Amino acid sequence: MGKSALLVMDVQNGIVERYAREQDLEPVQSALASARAHAIPVIFVRVAMRPGYPDVSPNNRSFSAIKAHGGMVESEPSTQIWDGVRPAGDEVVVVKRRVSAFSGSGLDVVLRSQGIDHLVLTGIATSGVVLSTLREAADQDFRLTVLSDACLDNDPEVHRVLMEKVFPRQAEVLTVSAWAEKLG
Repeated sequence: MGKSALLVMDVQNGIVERYAREQDLEPVQSALASARAHAIPVIFVRVAMRPGYPDVSPNNRSFSAIKAHGGMVESEPSTQIWDGVRPAGDEVVVVKRRVSAFSGSGLDVVLRSQGIDHLVLTGIATSGVVLSTLREAADQDFRLTVLSDACLDNDPEVHRVLMEKVFPRQAEVLTVSAWAEKLG
C-alpha cells in the first residue's frame, strides 16, 4: 500500500470571496485537521499567473479573459491561500497555471519524490479544479478519493452529477466524516 496526500485546491482568497461562505469551508477545515492528525501530507494548490501574463495563450478563453481584465497575478492577495486553511510548518504549496492541479505546477515531482500514489481531493470548484485534477490523476494511475462535502461548485446540480455519476467511475467518493472514520 502506498502513501496518501490531501490536496487542498484553489481555496484562495479571490476564489473563496466569489464562491464560498466561511461555513461552506468547514468540511475542508475538518479534512485538513484529520489529515494532520494522521500524519497525511497536505499539499495546497493555488492558481496564479506570472506578472505580464506570459503563461496565458490567446487560445485559452478563460485565462485570456483574466489577462484582459487583470488580476490573478501570483503576488496579489487574491491568489494567496485563504487564512482559514493556512499551510502549517513545511506543508507544500504549488502554483498552477491552468485548471488542473498538475498544469505547470510541479505537483507531479512533489508526489513522486514523496512516494505518494493516493490523492484525496478537496477544492473549489467541483466542475473546475476537482474534475480536471481527478481526470489527469486517474490517467497517471493515482488512487483517488474525493471528499464530496469538501468540494464546492456554484451549480449544485453539476456538483451532484459529478459526485454521484462521474467521479465514482475513477474515485472513491466519501464525505469528510466517512473518510476520517476510515483513517481510524
